[in-house]
Amino acid sequence: MRVLLTGASGFIGTALRAALKSRGDDVVVLSRTGGQPSWNVAAARIDGSLEGFDAVVNLAGAPIGVGRWNDARKRELVQSRVVGTKLLAQTLAACAAKPSVLLSGSAIGYYGNRGREELLDENATPGDDFLARLVQDWEAAAGAASAAGIRVATIRTGIVLSPDGGALQRMQMPFKFGVGGKIGNGRQYMSWITLTDEVRAILYIIDTPEIAGAVNLTAPHPVTNEVFSKLLGEALHRPAVIAVPSFALKTLLGAEMATEMILHGQRVFPKKLEANGFAFEHVTIEAAFNALYA
Repeated sequence: MRVLLTGASGFIGTALRAALKSRGDDVVVLSRTGGQPSWNVAAARIDGSLEGFDAVVNLAGAPIGVGRWNDARKRELVQSRVVGTKLLAQTLAACAAKPSVLLSGSAIGYYGNRGREELLDENATPGDDFLARLVQDWEAAAGAASAAGIRVATIRTGIVLSPDGGALQRMQMPFKFGVGGKIGNGRQYMSWITLTDEVRAILYIIDTPEIAGAVNLTAPHPVTNEVFSKLLGEALHRPAVIAVPSFALKTLLGAEMATEMILHGQRVFPKKLEANGFAFEHVTIEAAFNALYA
C-alpha cells in the first residue's frame, strides 16, 4: 500500500510511520521542508503530485498544548489544522487517481466540557468553546474529499499515553520528584489511549472500508483525573498527594487554555471502533500503566 502521511515528525506520526513501514507499506511524507511532494499551507500551495496514493493520513497541526493561547497562537492553531486540511482535501479531490481513504486528524475536544455526563459516542453533540469550535472546523475542512467520493474518517483522538512523549511524559515528571497529585478537584474525566493502540486503531481504520465519519480513538474506560493520578503514582512508586490548584494552572497557562485542556473533561467511548471489531490491547488504565512502566 502506498500511503501519504502529514505530521510524520510528530509524536503520533513518528510511531505511525514506523508501523506502516514495518508492515511493508510505502510511506511518502508530505512535508514543509521541500522535496516532492511538499506543501506550504500559508501560501495555499502543494508542490508535486498527490496522484495514485492508496491512503492518506493527515496528522499535521501545530502543538496545541505549547504556548499561551493569545490571538496569534490561536490563528496558528487554526491555520495549521483547518486551512491545511482544506488544502489537502481539495487537492486530493481534484486527483484523477484518488486515494480510497483519507484519515484526518481530530480530537475529543469536539465535545467541549461535558463534566460527568454519560459516555459520549460519536453521535454526541459538539461543545461551544474554542477547542470545540476548532475541531468542528477541522473536521469540516475534509469535506471536499468526502464529496469527491473518498472515504473520510476523522479520528477524534484522546490523551495519547507513552512515557517517552506527549502528555504523559509531562505529567509523570512531578511524580518522579515526589510532588505529583490530582489537578484541580480531580473530578474531570480523562479519555485516554495508549500510543500502541492509537497506531493500531489508525491502521485498522485504513484497512476497514466500513469505517467512515467521526471515530473516537480512546480506550473504553475513561477515568477521572483523581483516579488517573493515583494509579500513575502507584505505577511510578511515588506518592500522589500534592494537588495542583486550579488557580496555579490558570496563572501558568492562562485561564482559557488551562480550563479547556486540563480542568474540563469528557467521558468518551469508542463505539464505532468496537462496533467494527477493533480489539484494544490496553482496555483499562491499570493495564496501560502496567505495560508502559513494566
